Amino acid sequence: MVTELMSRRELEQAKNLIETNGLAFERNYDTLVGIFEGRQLVAVAARDKNILKMFAIADSHQGGACLGELATELIRSGFPAGYDNFFVFTRPQSAASFAALGFATLVQHPQAVLLEYGGALPRYLESHSTLVRPGANGAVVVNCNPFTRGHRYLIEQAAAQVEHLYVFVVREDRSTFPFTVRLQLVKDGVADLPNVSVLDSSYYAVSAVTFPGYFLKDDRTVARVQMEIDLTLFARHLAPFFHITRRFIGTEPYCRTTRNYSAAMKELLPRYGIETVEIERINAGEQVVSAYRVRELLRREAYEELRALVPQTTYNYLMSDPAADIRAKLRIYDRRH
Repeated sequence: MVTELMSRRELEQAKNLIETNGLAFERNYDTLVGIFEGRQLVAVAARDKNILKMFAIADSHQGGACLGELATELIRSGFPAGYDNFFVFTRPQSAASFAALGFATLVQHPQAVLLEYGGALPRYLESHSTLVRPGANGAVVVNCNPFTRGHRYLIEQAAAQVEHLYVFVVREDRSTFPFTVRLQLVKDGVADLPNVSVLDSSYYAVSAVTFPGYFLKDDRTVARVQMEIDLTLFARHLAPFFHITRRFIGTEPYCRTTRNYSAAMKELLPRYGIETVEIERINAGEQVVSAYRVRELLRREAYEELRALVPQTTYNYLMSDPAADIRAKLRIYDRRH
């Protein structure tokens, strides 16, 4: 019988079992469930939003019904929370067990497999079928926290080199500016470019789904595997659907993680017939235009200096009443990305 784990003793048992299975125990979850034999915990798993994680089963109960019971309970618990599709990372040797439960493989990597339950990816692609254009198209994946003249320049330059450009705005809501605001600022900022379509990246680009933190313990290994899984998902599913043969990136003078991601892109995407095109970032004064500079100027209330870094559409929003809470938050707190 699957039961929710809540007591201190249950959490300690769960942590021990998870770590014994070579995984890292993470406390950010919505529900943690397990199966006991007597007083001994023999299986455990968790759900964080629509990501199923930390599946760990004692050796004595491998190959039985535990995996299916845990997954079924976690999926059942996610429906009332508003989720109808779920993702899981697992080791390659366990992928077949999840496939038997109805999970579809999205990315097969030598160190991890990403699977999805509920068919959201086909629905996501179908919902954008009216945007599909024939020809040699390009893509940009951006966060835009917020949308700057640098983003505008990258998109302009990329759009001039392809028949149609798809701008995927990262949905993951861990930025100062909420996703809905970031998406609208990009749409407003490129509305005059006729061969550009702006879309929500959903779960399929630079998200908690494609960048899981718990699955591998070695930080360098984690970062590399995450990048490769994210890029493989893009190359295998998004690029063919939208006829994307080029992915554009801006040069990155500050962030090592972004530079590493760009390097991985140049190495991996050509295997799928996708060229990586790097575009030099533009300067304002002696520094490159960046969203970090915009947030810093907004924090300091240096509005005239800020005006030179953002399109008028972004500036109008930043000075508006709806942005008052963001301005107030930035005055007391900011983070690099």
